[in-house]
Amino acid sequence: MAKGKKGKAAKSKTITLKVAKECLQLTLDGKRRLDLSFKEVSVMPKCLPKLCEVEEVDLSRNLIRKIPDFIDYFISVRVLDLHSNYLEELPASVGRLQNLLVLNLCNNRLSSLPSAMGLLKKLLTLSLGMNQLNNLPSSISALQELRHIGLSDNKFTRVPFCISRMDKLERESVLCEDCLNKCQTDRKTMEDNENWNETN
Repeated sequence: MAKGKKGKAAKSKTITLKVAKECLQLTLDGKRRLDLSFKEVSVMPKCLPKLCEVEEVDLSRNLIRKIPDFIDYFISVRVLDLHSNYLEELPASVGRLQNLLVLNLCNNRLSSLPSAMGLLKKLLTLSLGMNQLNNLPSSISALQELRHIGLSDNKFTRVPFCISRMDKLERESVLCEDCLNKCQTDRKTMEDNENWNETN
């Protein structure tokens, strides 16, 4: 997970088109899903644009630091799961994912979001817990379909103004239980180590 992977640099793997195709699945409701979670990749595979017709993409639990601009090729994607990576920023091109319903960015290193997030008009769930955010772009208020937002374990000192008047919005943490427990344990260990270093 992103918060606990600081000490040891893991070796990154490369995903070929053949391997990526083997990770294609069909969900119970007939959606095409690309599951590249737990693949130890540090960059999004360059072959991904050739699979851009998928409706769900899971790149969670990897070592990804940057989302390339080719993410906007995924015009059909409805679910994008990027939780538990090393992301520090998102490209503005993420705003072109006009069919996106669920975006999971939990447990990364995001300190800001692009204003283009406000273009995701169909977005229902936005998971931002366990990052380094202290504010949200005002454009978030344009997401009138947004129903669930996870903001826990960030640097907010108050509810961001842009969401304070969104009546249909529920604030929650959307992270699988195993990842949540692991991240909380890693974070506590890190804080304990920092406190120990300060006192010694």
